[in-house]
Amino acid sequence: MELGMIGLGRMGANMAQRLQQGGIAVTGYDPGAPARQQLQDKGMATVADLQALVQALPAPRVLWLMVPSKVVDASLDSLLPLLSAGDVVVDGGNSWYRQSQQRAARCAEQGVDFVDCGTSGGVWGLQEGYCLMIGGPQATVQRLAPVFQALAPAADRGWAHVGPVGAGHFSKMVHNGIEYGMMQAYAEGFALMQKKAEFNLDLGQVAEVWRHGSVVRSWLLDLSADALQRNPVLDGIAPYVEDSGEGRWTVAEAIDLDVPAPVITLSLLERLRSREDNSFTDRMLAAMRNEFGGHAIKRSDGA
Repeated sequence: MELGMIGLGRMGANMAQRLQQGGIAVTGYDPGAPARQQLQDKGMATVADLQALVQALPAPRVLWLMVPSKVVDASLDSLLPLLSAGDVVVDGGNSWYRQSQQRAARCAEQGVDFVDCGTSGGVWGLQEGYCLMIGGPQATVQRLAPVFQALAPAADRGWAHVGPVGAGHFSKMVHNGIEYGMMQAYAEGFALMQKKAEFNLDLGQVAEVWRHGSVVRSWLLDLSADALQRNPVLDGIAPYVEDSGEGRWTVAEAIDLDVPAPVITLSLLERLRSREDNSFTDRMLAAMRNEFGGHAIKRSDGA
């Protein structure tokens, strides 16, 4: 099987390499010449434009999009005119599942199949394999099974056809919402231990102990232990946490379905709060305490 990988960033480039190692011939494309060169330096084929990519692949073609969700539609605008009936487009990024359903309908108008593949594994996927949640037509997913088997941790696990188009990205959305909650719980627990000066806890040591036999052990804890052992007081890391959208979508879906999801919701709000250098909320709280109770206000000038 041959495949065209569109988007050679951290995820796309690593996935291209894992596919090649798994016996899938990959041709890569990225609008950035440095990204293409990095893949070429690893002995892999790249092309300078989408037309060359389509021409390099045998029909019916398989094109895998590994680009930010905000540019998927623009990528399809450029790609679809070059494709033929029977070709397949896989979106392996973090797209909103409703948009994936719309994109599938758009592709179907010219006989092109669309598969949404929620992909987890991050920068470790090349070494450890990727977790793949796949939505799309049964026959198409079956046809692409060798691709999923090559990307997954093993041919018989770590990937699944979870339902029709949209189901893959929906599952990945909820996966990432859960991830938000787990990360927030770990962060709060370690902050609590760090604050307990009486015990002068070695957080890296505690994290390492928890990794073995504890009910809270996980890969996130493994990564936390590594981070704390390298940088015990997290020097040089600003208290600013981004979100890539999936947490927001999960919270919105929970509201729409009347499913209470307080942990995921609060973890998202904490990320938003982390971005306020001079929180108006906190200043308003201080002002109200002063008004009703005469509580002292700490001035921003230090007075």
